[in-house]
Amino acid sequence: MPASDATPNRWRGIPLDERQAERRRILVDTAFDLLGTIGVAGTTVRGVCEAAGLNPRYFYESFDDLDDLLVAVFDRTAEGGLEVILQAVAATRGGEPLTTTRAVMDGFLRFITDDPRRAQVLYVAGLGNEALARRRLDSILGMADLFSSGGASGTEPPPGPGDPVVKVAASMVVGGMSELVITWLEGRVDMTLDQLIDDASILFVALGEAAAGVAESRSPAAPARRR
Repeated sequence: MPASDATPNRWRGIPLDERQAERRRILVDTAFDLLGTIGVAGTTVRGVCEAAGLNPRYFYESFDDLDDLLVAVFDRTAEGGLEVILQAVAATRGGEPLTTTRAVMDGFLRFITDDPRRAQVLYVAGLGNEALARRRLDSILGMADLFSSGGASGTEPPPGPGDPVVKVAASMVVGGMSELVITWLEGRVDMTLDQLIDDASILFVALGEAAAGVAESRSPAAPARRR
């Protein structure tokens, strides 16, 4: 029997806004667990409500439909990953780019591997749900903007930040990293997590430096080439 039926006084004495916030949290927690273990196909409104011990009417006080809940799960997980990235940047600010990049890679990759449900939510679930796939793309584009501005590397924006090559490089790195993580999680890249962190960090910095060099060479302030 759902907990909401077994304990009718469960919410007595709690202000309405706090009750709603708590029920929303419970639904997101439950959906995270289901989405991260049995996947999209096994995550339904009914299944989430039963596992959460909540009457289905409480679902619709917080979410329009299942996709709305799934996106909330994705957003909360992605925000956790972004917090880890920004903490790594802050802790290594002023250091060498490779040091900061490795700290970012280490923090984020361990964030998603310490709890396999996080990796499933961020990288796998979207393969079977259109709303999650769109949200994942939005997240990739947002992260590319962060990297191209220097916000995820602890450095000043690269020379010629208006040059499209900077955004191209950031998009290649972030999008490629997403696909690399999926491939690695599937066991199709034969390396340890530490090796993945080291190699990805080196390649990340190399591509960023190459893009910055191209942008700088095309900047109006760049020295004219000798004829």
